Amino acid sequence: MLSKAQISLITSLQHKKFRSQHQLFVVEGIKSVKEFINSSYKIQKIWATADAVAKVGKIPQNIKLEEVTVQEFGKISSLKNPQGALALVELPKSDDLNLADLQNKHSLVLDDVQDPGNLGTIIRTAEWFGMENIICSIGTVDAYNPKVVQATMGSLSRIKIHYVDLLQFFNQCDLPSFGALLDGDSIYETDFADAGLIIMGNEGNGISEEIISKIQKKVTIPRIGQAESLNVAVATTIFCSEISRQKLTRKNG
Repeated sequence: MLSKAQISLITSLQHKKFRSQHQLFVVEGIKSVKEFINSSYKIQKIWATADAVAKVGKIPQNIKLEEVTVQEFGKISSLKNPQGALALVELPKSDDLNLADLQNKHSLVLDDVQDPGNLGTIIRTAEWFGMENIICSIGTVDAYNPKVVQATMGSLSRIKIHYVDLLQFFNQCDLPSFGALLDGDSIYETDFADAGLIIMGNEGNGISEEIISKIQKKVTIPRIGQAESLNVAVATTIFCSEISRQKLTRKNG
């Protein structure tokens, strides 16, 4: 049976303050819980209904599992349509970003992306196109926000997320930088080479002026219709797709 203390802890983790305090975050949903079980993350405990236990499948012996009723699960779920499985997961230790890990590959850089759904979609997109690292400004939404975790559909378990002072980062990193801006060269006429940093900006304000000053190549997605702008997650997908296309073209000669 779920105790009041357990319910209080789990629901408190909706807020970044308490995630930082307890060094824990919540993963909810059958698919997402299964993904984290098979990842390098350390799961403290899983709560699941009888139906969900069967769907989650085999759980390692070192992970505690508590079966709860549908009514009990409703007290800890943050979803409108709960799937009956929730895991309490330890936050990864914040190791310093090793710039050597970014060499010979493309990485995403997010300048104050605010919407949890956008960040979640960007993380899923990064994994789809084989990107391993996402470098976020301190002002970017927390990747362990339950809404972000949910939107990643498990991809968060395999993508490395780094929160850094972007100005300091650009001063130390010598990789080519490509910024998504309205006044740049066409993405389809830009050579992204074999490595680089792809910078995406805030939903309302785009890339900040101080970060624009660090961009070596301004790139735009040509507009054909009348829309003022593209959603940042959609724009990121287009950038990742074009970079992937160029890599495949070079590989296939």
